[in-house]
Amino acid sequence: MTRIAFLGLGDIGARMARRVVAAGFDLSAWNRTASRAQQFAASLPSGSTGRVVPTPGEAVRGAEVVISCLSTSADVMAMLGAHPAMLDEVAPNAVWVDCTSGDPPTSRKLAADLAARGVAFMDAPVSGGTSGAEQGTLTVMCGGDSATVSRVQPVLASFAGKIVHCGPVGAGDAVKAVNNALLAVSIWSAAEGLAGLRKAGVAPQVALDVINASSGRSNATMTLIPQRVLTRAFPRTFRLALLDKDVAIAAAFLRDQAVPSPVVQLAAELMRLSHAALGDAADHVEAVQLVERWSGTEIA
Repeated sequence: MTRIAFLGLGDIGARMARRVVAAGFDLSAWNRTASRAQQFAASLPSGSTGRVVPTPGEAVRGAEVVISCLSTSADVMAMLGAHPAMLDEVAPNAVWVDCTSGDPPTSRKLAADLAARGVAFMDAPVSGGTSGAEQGTLTVMCGGDSATVSRVQPVLASFAGKIVHCGPVGAGDAVKAVNNALLAVSIWSAAEGLAGLRKAGVAPQVALDVINASSGRSNATMTLIPQRVLTRAFPRTFRLALLDKDVAIAAAFLRDQAVPSPVVQLAAELMRLSHAALGDAADHVEAVQLVERWSGTEIA
């Protein structure tokens, strides 16, 4: 049985780890916050192949695949820096799969550092939120060589509905960041347009009926705004703080590629302002509330 280490049991990570256990893999999990680890342990069925351990070193002991799912690439680097001996514990020729929505430069550094210890690396950020993690339908964006991706395919399949090899190390991070920048742009621009129409007397439901049958439709207009904004439900499935981080990564990536990107650069600033105004706990769709605040109208 393949030994898996899972490092990071946040909202998405815990659900992914449970899918790995449900697929029958032998899993040792660790989390920085002990209470989260205890919640995960309590959620496992009796007699399962999963367990929680107190240190990352113990989690990776004998592991053939190490999966990290932290908030940022810097968090992964900090964990390795705080526990430098943990890499001595992994199985020979292990693969480190970083499902953190990270940044390409740090992932390339991680790959080089791990290669020097005989550990292969691939960045593998995921998309699909907590529901996708719960249902095992996440999209996984892989950056690394094809042989490494193939080696871990059965493990990824336990929580993924779609696995895409995007290119070399860092490519998965770049695709994830650009995807989330497009998400931010669509949410914000839809909010602006609907706020203006509402002030002009057009009901948001009427405007969306037209938009969603026309060329301006997007996931924001078709799903997020009808289900979360018009209802004022705003379920917390993906934190605005993480979207802020991802769009900042996309903005830096495009600058590094010398691509003119005024829309994405502005989106990064707007997500930063939204995060600052609404706090760390806010859901990403709650950014609409800042548009409402600024325009003095509610989209409902």
